Amino acid sequence: MKRKVTLKQIAKELDVSISTVSKALRNSIEISEDTRQKVQAFAKLYNYRPNNIALSLKNRKTKTIGIIIPEIVHHFFSKVITGIELVANKRGYNVIVGLSNESFDKEVINMEMLANGSIDGFILSIAKETLQQQDYHHFIETINQGMPIVMFDRVVNEIPCDKVIVDDVKGAKHAVEKLITNGCKNIAIITTRDYVSVGKLRTQGYLEALEEHKIHLKGSLILKIEDKLLSDDDLDKLEKEIELLFKSNKLIDGVFAVNELYAVTAIKVARKLGLEIPKSLQVISFTDGVLSKHSTPSLTTVSQHGQKIGEKAADLLINRLELDEVDEEVEEVYETVVIETDLIERESTK
Repeated sequence: MKRKVTLKQIAKELDVSISTVSKALRNSIEISEDTRQKVQAFAKLYNYRPNNIALSLKNRKTKTIGIIIPEIVHHFFSKVITGIELVANKRGYNVIVGLSNESFDKEVINMEMLANGSIDGFILSIAKETLQQQDYHHFIETINQGMPIVMFDRVVNEIPCDKVIVDDVKGAKHAVEKLITNGCKNIAIITTRDYVSVGKLRTQGYLEALEEHKIHLKGSLILKIEDKLLSDDDLDKLEKEIELLFKSNKLIDGVFAVNELYAVTAIKVARKLGLEIPKSLQVISFTDGVLSKHSTPSLTTVSQHGQKIGEKAADLLINRLELDEVDEEVEEVYETVVIETDLIERESTK
């Protein structure tokens, strides 16, 4: 009997990337004909099945939910997991958490491993590398095999599944309007590169707030950071980039940051430069986590209500799993739930 193989094993055997293997199996023209033939021949020899879903969901339920998150240290994701576990346990389900570390390959490996009879469905937030590559085949394959997915926070509209999001544009707009109401006239934004959807949407909210209040947009006030898991060297670089932002724009009196790490770093740099907060500079951040409450001064934030997102995502997934058990002929209608944000005022604004 031939052994079962995974994408990872094929990639290792042929000394190519997991992404190359997955594209070759789908006959992508991005991959050379020689490589495609080699990968497909190897997969056929070892009877490779996409996603390794060997056990039909119709015949077996594990009462377990798989969660895939981009990073474990982020307070927001820990709150989402808390919400998922709360609802799952109440409804008789267990959870398994997988970590992508913002990597496309790790996301694919996690899904392949968990989908191999371990779980009934996924709740996930997409890795930044996946968003950057725009390669979503593993989600489509999983759904096509009959395993439902619920996406949260970072989602892709064209994937047919339920989604739970916050209104990033509206939340950011309210934050910037708070700074404008408080008298700020030169408001900087510290954001991510545009391939990360939430950073792009929060930047849109910033731009809309300035436009509606007839404040001229200055390109020099927009700082875009390469958003990744930060080492000590990366944090030093972040501080230097923010310091350059302040030194190049002496009139900055407000900062909106798309996450609390950027905001807390901005406060640290501003204080080092002798700026008083909130007297000389006011700061607001998206994401209400541990850093916000314990920074000096404490940080005004836009709360995403991570636990509520997790609870809703778990309900959506379990409802779909249990609906499938009752009537498999019901036409699939997917839901996108929008969780309202709140502005939590602390010492970094007047």
